[in-house]
Amino acid sequence: MFRPLRVCADVPSLRALLPLSLIARIHLSALPVALSFLVADWTGSYAIVGAVCGGMAIAQAVAGPVRGRLADRGSAARLLLVTGVGYAVGLVVLVAAVAVLPGRAWPVAVLISFLTSLAMPPISQISRAMWPRLAEGGTREAIFTLEATGNEIVEMGGPVLSAGVVTLVSPGAAVGVCAFLGAVGAVVLGLVMKGAGLDTTPRPAAAAAGSGADRPARQRSLLRDAAFTRAVLVSFFLMGSLFAVNLSVVAWGRNIGHAEAGAGLVALWSVGSALGGAVIAGRGGWSHVPLRIGLLAVGMAALALLLPPVAGSTPYWLLALVMVLGGTAIAPSLAASNSRVGQVAPEDRRAEAFGWLAAATTGGVALAQPLSGWLLDTVGPAVAVGCGAAMACLAAIVAGTLRRPRSAEVSAVSEASDVSDVDTGAQG
Repeated sequence: MFRPLRVCADVPSLRALLPLSLIARIHLSALPVALSFLVADWTGSYAIVGAVCGGMAIAQAVAGPVRGRLADRGSAARLLLVTGVGYAVGLVVLVAAVAVLPGRAWPVAVLISFLTSLAMPPISQISRAMWPRLAEGGTREAIFTLEATGNEIVEMGGPVLSAGVVTLVSPGAAVGVCAFLGAVGAVVLGLVMKGAGLDTTPRPAAAAAGSGADRPARQRSLLRDAAFTRAVLVSFFLMGSLFAVNLSVVAWGRNIGHAEAGAGLVALWSVGSALGGAVIAGRGGWSHVPLRIGLLAVGMAALALLLPPVAGSTPYWLLALVMVLGGTAIAPSLAASNSRVGQVAPEDRRAEAFGWLAAATTGGVALAQPLSGWLLDTVGPAVAVGCGAAMACLAAIVAGTLRRPRSAEVSAVSEASDVSDVDTGAQG
């Protein structure tokens, strides 16, 4: 259980980079709450709230690979500085537009949100592209698991922070706080990366020499690599399954007249995820991606059997228990999926690869939300959660087609050799 602390000690740069990369993302989970209050108070329509947030999601998916390509080919610190400032300015302009314009001018807010999201600092993808440069094998897997676990905690804290500012001050102030945190977090992370010598991506010898035969291959889309495309598809289905469960549980609470009950179950799911991530990070070693995602699918299937219309009335404590236990597979599954993307991507294009990952996860959410909403309206939460379990199964199946990374094979051989040496010594 103390392995995560040893990982941070063994990789000195990680002690500063990992916490900073996580804190710099808190605005991502805080902003939707702040925008919901801001736009709803302005227009009185949650449909318009969805349009504004949807504009940001589309822009994020479109710009992810482009921002990653810029990070791979230039200075990550400079990119974080430019995007951080642009993101903050865009949010300030959005707050000013809401304060000045009437509610019927809401399309202006959609346009501003779209343009602002194009400049969103690519903190997650730059960070995830950096971890494989710091460590290999079991240590790298532990880093990805620590990141996924910390990300769960940050995602729980963001909405609480935003709701607190909305309550104490105003929705506009909450959006302003998100702008400040996004800009400062991006700039500070970029400066620390530059100080650690991780500001630029190392170029392979062939690419640095600029050989004519290698250049076309390195310029082609990463999606033409079958292994990479399958790795990204894993995240597409995995993220869709998670959002299907979130939406279904919240809808269940609202349907029974206790919205706080659904929110509590989502929180318990995140608690289970953090616990599972801590345990897996403590164990270290190679990650079996299909098994981890398969366990997540089993937890979702168990939850589906306890919800209407399959089950008429289920004790809340039982639902809470299933959510905590099922949630223990979330962070390990996300960590293993993210790590695999980093392994199959070329070393000098990892930031671009995680940009495609961001686009895929956004696409998974875009698929899951309307499908789950339709199932909730026509059938019930049990079927919507079951759909999420099916998507998790698809993720596990696709993950099973990916070859075990060579570094894991070497590590396994090394561990077997160590065991053999110990046995031989005991016999002697």
